[in-house]
Amino acid sequence: MATSLHSATSPSRDTLPRCCSISRCINKPSKLFLTRTSYSRSLKGSVAAAKNISSEPKQKLKDTVTEEGGTDDLISSTHEAASIASHIKYHAEFTPLYSPERFELPKAFFATAQSVRDALIINWNATYEYHEMMNVKQAYYLSMEFLQGRALLNAIGNLELTGAYSEALRNLGLNLESVACQEPDAALGNGGLGRLASCFLDSLATLNYPAWGYGLRYKYGIFKQKITRNGQEEVAENWLEMGNPWEITRNDVSYPVKFYGKVVGGSDGRRHWIGGEDIKAVAYDVPIPGYKTKTTINLRLWSTKAPSEDFDLHAFNAGEHTKACEGQANAEKICYVLYPGDESVEGKILRLKQQYTLCSASLQDIIARFERRSGGHANWKDFPQKVAVQMNDTHPTLCIPELMRILIDLKGMSWKEAWDITQSTVAYTNHTVLPEALEKWSLELMQKLLPRHVEIIEMVDEQLICSIISEHGTSDPDLLEKKLNAMRILENFDLPASIADIFVKPKADTAVDLSEELEVPDEATAADAEDELEENDTQKKEEVDQEPVPKPPKMVRMANLCVAGGHAVNGVAEIHSEIVKDEVFNDFYKLWPEKFQNKTNGVTPRRWIRFCNPHLSNIITKWIGTGNWVQDTEKLAELRKFADNEDLQDEWKAAKRSNKIKLVSFLKEKTGYSVSPDAMFDIQVKRIHEYKRQLLNILGVVYRYKKMKEISAVERKAKFVPRVCIFGGKAFATYVQAKRIVKFITDVGAKINHDSDIGDLLKVVFVPDYNVSVAELLIPASELSQHISTAGMEASGTSNMKFAMNGCILIGTLDGANVEIREEVGEDNFFLFGAKAPEIVGLRQERAEGKFVPDARFEEVKEFVRSGVFGPYNYDALMGSLEGNEGYGRADYFLVGKDFPDYIECQEKVDDAYRDQKRWTRMSILNTAGSYKFSSDRTIHEYAREIWNIEPLELP
Repeated sequence: MATSLHSATSPSRDTLPRCCSISRCINKPSKLFLTRTSYSRSLKGSVAAAKNISSEPKQKLKDTVTEEGGTDDLISSTHEAASIASHIKYHAEFTPLYSPERFELPKAFFATAQSVRDALIINWNATYEYHEMMNVKQAYYLSMEFLQGRALLNAIGNLELTGAYSEALRNLGLNLESVACQEPDAALGNGGLGRLASCFLDSLATLNYPAWGYGLRYKYGIFKQKITRNGQEEVAENWLEMGNPWEITRNDVSYPVKFYGKVVGGSDGRRHWIGGEDIKAVAYDVPIPGYKTKTTINLRLWSTKAPSEDFDLHAFNAGEHTKACEGQANAEKICYVLYPGDESVEGKILRLKQQYTLCSASLQDIIARFERRSGGHANWKDFPQKVAVQMNDTHPTLCIPELMRILIDLKGMSWKEAWDITQSTVAYTNHTVLPEALEKWSLELMQKLLPRHVEIIEMVDEQLICSIISEHGTSDPDLLEKKLNAMRILENFDLPASIADIFVKPKADTAVDLSEELEVPDEATAADAEDELEENDTQKKEEVDQEPVPKPPKMVRMANLCVAGGHAVNGVAEIHSEIVKDEVFNDFYKLWPEKFQNKTNGVTPRRWIRFCNPHLSNIITKWIGTGNWVQDTEKLAELRKFADNEDLQDEWKAAKRSNKIKLVSFLKEKTGYSVSPDAMFDIQVKRIHEYKRQLLNILGVVYRYKKMKEISAVERKAKFVPRVCIFGGKAFATYVQAKRIVKFITDVGAKINHDSDIGDLLKVVFVPDYNVSVAELLIPASELSQHISTAGMEASGTSNMKFAMNGCILIGTLDGANVEIREEVGEDNFFLFGAKAPEIVGLRQERAEGKFVPDARFEEVKEFVRSGVFGPYNYDALMGSLEGNEGYGRADYFLVGKDFPDYIECQEKVDDAYRDQKRWTRMSILNTAGSYKFSSDRTIHEYAREIWNIEPLELP
């Protein structure tokens, strides 16, 4: 769609010209010609109005979905829209990323985003300057992922300019939603870890906390998922191909990052890391605006490149082009892909380089800011009073030895001084109980890549050993050895010489009494003794000939380093935090109980109700009587008193149906499948992993389909509630079993969706390339959401909170945040099934002993899959993983078979509840009312008070 930038009114789409030269329109004599001076003046006026919204309620702009305001509001909105339209036109002309001939949707998006960024920059600079002037304590959130999603609607929503931007674009012949859809999702994350980090940034800005995020600027993200006949296929993400209007390159902010080299002792007595490979980390800044506040904080992303002198001009001119560019290629590839495959040594090196780049560049930046704010007279004892560093999972663990290295080697501190500062500054959030996710790195690889850091880690390990010995003493060497094996940072590593003597057992007395040895009663006994000696000699010779048993590899346990090196360790849900204390880090908890805390995750109510579900948001505001619930979600609890009100229920159902109709169109566009909005929308969207049990879900669907096929059409309609079962999520590229599950889901969908006997009674849809923007469509339309992980394995989950906020009813196990959600929404409003966390170890042991007897229905559904009804693909490996009693990839480690009968019976209860729409709607309302506890604002307040010790600082 092409349109003129200078339409004075909103032309109909039929009258818009197909092509329009912006330059030609602007060069005509016109009152709408926008000079830089008038643009600047207009921008200041617009931003001033935006700034004053919170302090002057009369100037508040009305969203397009809300009730109309009075005359003053209308005049204000019209004036605002005109200013905004001028800003958009300016950027289309003077900061274009597209050619001038056309003003179509992609170009309109960039011009619109740049106009919003101008407003953000004013608040952004003011925030930065105020924090600098006040020299406040600042929190820094380090994460390998920030799953931001689209920024345009969130930014203008936080600025309370949605209505004005909608009107401005309408006056330019465009639709705000269509323009916003041109924005690609930022490919900076994969799942809940990254989305949590982004929700936290939103809350930090909204609550006026001085804080920054630090991450990496991935060129390709993780991957773009395509669903083909072969299942999941991965292609490179292209989110940066057309540029990113939100980021500002800080060419003046860059830091050297070193790899390899060697460590030598200097004449000054210090250790010096010299030589090796040098790269440069360059800062890219993204503004993060708060809601109804001027505070705009920063997400600083690092991109890597080689210094210019590393380009080998001589080699290039000699025709050795690849060799000439080798330095640049090695540096740039660090920030190409999120979580590069680590099956190869090269992949492992690249991952470790990523983690160290994040830690090194961020800490150098944090220290430079501390020194600058100190006026060049830094008192390093004050560092923990000015800086808090939060490590989001184990990926930023190298913060600990890197901060120690900087303080000791570069700032000249003693070990004790540096250790006290580091421990007081750094804190660790644990996100998993899965052993494979508690990172371990090869000591050999780390010694090669980061030699100085290994020296420091060895010293931390030795210090930890001393703490363990001091706590437990040496009277029971077996107990002490057990504790050291569990708690040491260095795994399969010899004890330091000073400590090893504790475990030296006295040698048995091998002296032999020759007189006794020579007493041979008779010849037969002598012959037997001789035979025995020969046998012993032969046995010794065989032992010598045998190959020596290989020693297990020496590893560095990053999670143990996090616990030892930080002052706080937190889990992310009540049940998870208990598992962390009782199982994952039980020995550490007994040693340092004061370190361990719980911080149940939360999600921002701005993006996850207010902006993605405006229809429902307006209903909530109407019935509660205030819109302040967006900042104070405890007000959502007031919905409980209206849960049985028929008028509210009618409005609630209408909002849900409107969202479902919108999703129906999206699914048709993305998958080609047509589904009915009258069916129940049953949704499971999250990273594909065996413990999240998408396999349990799809086997339940297969069982449902089989039972449908066994009865008549009349019986089928009477027995089964129509359902659309929607799946979404990415399987990691090298995770074979997860990719089999994706293939299975798509095969089941292809069969069921084309079965004319079943029709709209059952559909199965896999949404490709699930991301934040897709979630913003799926979650408001959902009616049942599945959170069915094996109990005790999901740390928290955040999508369960988003679904509950949007009036979706959950079916799930007592796992992660499900436990707390069920407590808040009420047991009758949550469909519970499955084994409990304390039972899991025993159930696995029962399986290992061959005592488990699978339910006949489970065996039936496996045989149905094996019959080939879902196509020619061989699913023996997938079904085989659910069988046997032990062995890699077998024995149903995640207890799908154990929970299957309980799961399908619980699904029958779901059908019964859905038939009673009055009851279902009441449950839906109570889920939203009970989600008040799960705002990330609440979580951030807890971090700020109990871990970071920072105070909010609102701009004057």
